[in-house]
Amino acid sequence: MVLPNFEENLKKYAHLIAKTGVNVQEGHTVLLSVDVDQAPLARLVVEEAYALGATEVVVQWADDITNRSRMQHTPAERLTAIPQYKVDESVYFLEKGASRISLRSSDPDALAGIDPEKIAAYQSAFGKAMIEQRKATQANKVSWTVVAAASPKWAAKVFPDLKTSEEQVDALWDAIFKAVHIYDEDPVATWKKKDVTLETKADELNAQQFDALHYTAPGTDLTVGLPKGHHWEGAGSLNARGERFMANMPTEEVFTAPDANRVDGVVRSTKPLSYAGTTILDMEFTFKDGKVVRVTAAQGEETIQRLVDTDDGSCRLGEAALVPNQSPISQSGLTFFNTLYDENASNHLALGSGYAFNINGGTEMSEEELIEHGLNRSAVHVDFMIGSDKMDVDGIKADGTVVPIFRNGEWA
Repeated sequence: MVLPNFEENLKKYAHLIAKTGVNVQEGHTVLLSVDVDQAPLARLVVEEAYALGATEVVVQWADDITNRSRMQHTPAERLTAIPQYKVDESVYFLEKGASRISLRSSDPDALAGIDPEKIAAYQSAFGKAMIEQRKATQANKVSWTVVAAASPKWAAKVFPDLKTSEEQVDALWDAIFKAVHIYDEDPVATWKKKDVTLETKADELNAQQFDALHYTAPGTDLTVGLPKGHHWEGAGSLNARGERFMANMPTEEVFTAPDANRVDGVVRSTKPLSYAGTTILDMEFTFKDGKVVRVTAAQGEETIQRLVDTDDGSCRLGEAALVPNQSPISQSGLTFFNTLYDENASNHLALGSGYAFNINGGTEMSEEELIEHGLNRSAVHVDFMIGSDKMDVDGIKADGTVVPIFRNGEWA
């Protein structure tokens, strides 16, 4: 590692994750899910969480290599039989109000070549088993954040032209530190300003209460209906205890929930999607009455088709997010092959479940009430990128008035 002041910046990153990401307070329980190659950063996050007053920090380790072996050799019937103790553990941490940190550094192609039907079956079974956890996070009942760390396999994918693995990993760490403002004198203060900026933009959109969004770009002509009482959200969120946290770091988006039954037209992806350990390229979705009726891809088509077929909600949209082309991640010119980063360089949509907080009063609604309000429900939530410097977005009001929102990829 030759990146200047790396250890100092890694410690600043750990503090930012604990302080701003999940906003650890006195007496909190913290659950850290992390890849084994990130043990040094994991240890720093644990120390920072305890320094902020956490009572308990639990670490759950993950590993691409052993996970690939498991997917390859374990029979499908065993893979899909999710043990009850896993479900009970999830509920246990929900009852503790545990803040959840997901620290990812996975190889985008970790499961390439593995039977996609087997992977899809496991992910469907696991998603259904963890449905209470998904409901809680999508209603912001607890604090949660998704962050990333550089690893050799991921770095090689992003920087294939650099000669050595060390150069590649350094370059990726540098890009990560820039994206989350670690090089600023006070990253926590920078994130407070970012939170205010994005919240102000969300407030402007909330005041409009558009009936639909109309996206146009090369290969895209899509109309996305919005539910009555939909709510745009910026960077930060409030948990059930009234504590502010950042669900994604980095983030450059404002987002809301579509009406799951009112999406029509065609939309083409503009960035690769790393999903289920596979890189999927050049997707095109055709929607009718909210449902995907056709999907194609230049690479990984079987994988994306299986995602769409996961359950009744996986073929419908749960999120519509706006990100200007001038966002720092977009302007970096990098494709990260990682949704957390690539979605913050581009307007994006998500197949699958919507967030309850994107409906006014939604966090207190029953599942039936959320569905009545047009919110999609599913065991999955997968973002895909559609934005570019050629995209226009219009807001359509209930009386037919058209208001420009984006022109050529920037706020209008």
